[in-house]
Amino acid sequence: MHLNFHFTPVQILWTLTFAAHLVLLVVLLGRDRVSRFKWFTVAIALVSLRLVASRLLYGRLPEITLGAIFIVLAVISMFAGLLVLVELARNAFSKVGYRAWAVWTAALLAVGATVLATWGPWPALKTLKLDNLLGILGVLQLVAQKGGMLVDVDTVALGVVIVAFGRRYGAGWRSHTQRIMIGLSTASICQLGVQIIWQVIAKHSVPKSMDEYQHIVGIKDKLINGNSAIYLVVTIWWIVCLWMDEPGTAAPAIDAPEAGPQAEAETSTHDATQGEVAEP
Repeated sequence: MHLNFHFTPVQILWTLTFAAHLVLLVVLLGRDRVSRFKWFTVAIALVSLRLVASRLLYGRLPEITLGAIFIVLAVISMFAGLLVLVELARNAFSKVGYRAWAVWTAALLAVGATVLATWGPWPALKTLKLDNLLGILGVLQLVAQKGGMLVDVDTVALGVVIVAFGRRYGAGWRSHTQRIMIGLSTASICQLGVQIIWQVIAKHSVPKSMDEYQHIVGIKDKLINGNSAIYLVVTIWWIVCLWMDEPGTAAPAIDAPEAGPQAEAETSTHDATQGEVAEP
């Protein structure tokens, strides 16, 4: 008997990723991690919302409306990603002085800005117009793309800093802050790697037939699916790490309620009665 499951790799990855995000949100809420990682929780909720929107709205709305929704969500997610980095940096280096904060913040922003300025083409300023809906969407899309790249670059840089110096300031290997940062850095490295590989392939590939074109498109699909699979593994990593308590932060046992005078009297009477019964 041959079982034929009509599920594509994209559908399987979407289902597993969405389910993993729901579980992660349950862990964040149920294990009381939201108080420390508010913006991380918001970012995960935004990813879940984008996953649902991609499944429910695709093909059911006009292309302009659909594009506007996803572009706006991408911009919001980009700003949420920046706030996640600020949140994790504050958790990891809460003991650092303001001068060190200013120096490290300027250094990370300089690294991100340098990569952003030299990587990929930038449109001419005269082409950026805000006098119509398409122009506004074009500007927002540019902000989402370039801002997302800035978040990825700064995520990798901050991840290196936290792994290298976090232990000195209380954010060691077993801390939630460092483990969340490791997951984010891994996802950002894969995202940047996919972009680099695809740019190299697109630059040096000149398809001469439909078969060659489909082969190139197939390579792109495999890169995207591989990136999605790694992000799924990262999500599972977050679930496991955030479920466990940090060393020395396990929830204390619930103490029994103190006995009142009446309870103490009843206990004394009960003990005396038991003693009388036990006497020969």
